[in-house]
Amino acid sequence: MVHRISQLPSVPRQTSDLGGDKPPSVTHFVMTAGDANQLISVQPNDLKFIFELDKPSFCNLQLTNNTDDHVAFKVKTTSPKKYFVRPNTGVVMPRDSCIIRVTLQAQRECPPDMQCKDKFLLQSTIVPPNTDVEDLPADTFNKDGTKEIKEHKLKVFYESPSGQANSEDGGLKSFESQTPDANSTIQHLKDERNAAVRQTVQLQQEVDFLKRQRKRRNNTGFSFMFASFVGLIGIMVGFLLNLSMASPSTE
Repeated sequence: MVHRISQLPSVPRQTSDLGGDKPPSVTHFVMTAGDANQLISVQPNDLKFIFELDKPSFCNLQLTNNTDDHVAFKVKTTSPKKYFVRPNTGVVMPRDSCIIRVTLQAQRECPPDMQCKDKFLLQSTIVPPNTDVEDLPADTFNKDGTKEIKEHKLKVFYESPSGQANSEDGGLKSFESQTPDANSTIQHLKDERNAAVRQTVQLQQEVDFLKRQRKRRNNTGFSFMFASFVGLIGIMVGFLLNLSMASPSTE
């Protein structure tokens, strides 16, 4: 099934024609007269994957139906064993959108110079209203001249993790330059954290001190009670001795 998302307002965006019929310099805009022949617009125009050995990577594509008709689509690739596309076929309702996830499966070898020659082809055609993906005939996307099939080509690019990290660092620097109070706020939070740590250590020391005092007090009380008990026994023994010595002889 196609995962639908809420309809977005029609915002112009510039796209490049990846087909061979038009020169690369020709550009057009989504949802304008220049894009009137496109049934479905694609965002982004290329597939970019963060390439790491033995790790999968994915890229999301947003398809937007630019018509008042139901439009069926199908995604093809020149390397079907390398990529996992879901959904690879579906139907987009009028003026609606859906998300396609393309997953690059884990690779054991790195391509030379990180250059990828793989390509994707998105085919689209108008289908009858209320058509579900399970109802699509097997020849829906066949070019037999009886229906109009639109095609959109997408190139594939690989990016190294280091390049992605540099991009994120650049974004962070840009954010800091736009917010001069960010450093002072971070420093203030660090100071509060350090103060909380010091307070925690001080409280732990106080708890340990109280434990030692209590243990010492308990030991002192035990010694006093033991001494008192021994003294009482001594007094009783002395009293009994004096009593026995003071009693008259029975001879």
